[in-house]
Amino acid sequence: MPADFRSQVEALRPQLLRYASMQLRNAAAAEDAVQETLLAALTAKASFTGRSNLRTWLTGILKHKIIDVIRRESREQPLGGDDHDNVATEFDELFDEKGHWHEHPSPWEEPDGALNRNQFLQALEKCLAGLPARTSRVFMLREHLGFETDEICKELGLTATHCWVLLY
Repeated sequence: MPADFRSQVEALRPQLLRYASMQLRNAAAAEDAVQETLLAALTAKASFTGRSNLRTWLTGILKHKIIDVIRRESREQPLGGDDHDNVATEFDELFDEKGHWHEHPSPWEEPDGALNRNQFLQALEKCLAGLPARTSRVFMLREHLGFETDEICKELGLTATHCWVLLY
């Protein structure tokens, strides 16, 4: 295997790790998914024909690895752990007794430009970290990976109504 391909794949590791971390919100699981992605890419180098960008190809592999992690976690979750009470408590903590923000969100001066800047990604990561794990996962599956509601429900074992409540 040419060292050039291996070095190109390894150079994309930080970007893949960041992507996996945003999706999984678990550093160890993200690291494992990226390692599996790199291993799969290096062993299947012959299937990379160059018709797409190397980063796009690796991200596609990583998406499948992330879905595998989500499936595995959903099967291994302890029974009785419902996020409804935690969501309400965490949301209520953002406001004082009069219903005012404890800390106002800072306004965006250039919303169109912010999408292309690193600050947006940092804000998104912070927001996702502030959400309950299941809510964040549903949001990322819907908005980032483009899953339809029935696919999300199947992957996470949710009803359509529960999925829509989480998205709301």
